[in-house]
Amino acid sequence: MDKPRMTAEISTDFDCQATGLPAKHWGAAVFNVDDEEIVLEISAEEKIIIALQVGDEFAWKGTLEGFKILLKGDNSR
Repeated sequence: MDKPRMTAEISTDFDCQATGLPAKHWGAAVFNVDDEEIVLEISAEEKIIIALQVGDEFAWKGTLEGFKILLKGDNSR
């Protein structure tokens, strides 16, 4: 088995926790809240790619650098 390139951790307020989940290329977390599905996917290929999806209508996908710009609210680039 190849060495993991990244690890994942997820925890909840019910003291449930999973840590050290190994991944070579990608990892995803899916949250279902009421009738909404929220998906976060991380790809660790040549560049780190982040994809977010809420339901079927709203989605964003880009590089880690682009995600940082999105979070800062700096759309001038």
